[in-house]
Amino acid sequence: MDSQEFIDRCKVLVAEYTNNHLDVTDNKAIIPREVYVVWSAKTLQNNKALLSTPLSDGMYYEVTFNGDKNEIYFDAYKKFENIKYDL
Repeated sequence: MDSQEFIDRCKVLVAEYTNNHLDVTDNKAIIPREVYVVWSAKTLQNNKALLSTPLSDGMYYEVTFNGDKNEIYFDAYKKFENIKYDL
């Protein structure tokens, strides 16, 4: 799987996951083109990406493609805090 195909698939997975977990009374839905990539990398046959959506829900997503096994792993996280420390 090349990098663009991987990113396109990631955006679909994140949009589907987000839409399946939104409160239906909010009357919102995300489409794949609204999902954005924060970071991505490809090493040999493997890919990894961190993604998010424009929703203010504090969620971000990590998607990994294992090229040896032809498997995708999907992790969903919620950001609770961002603390600055002066050094």
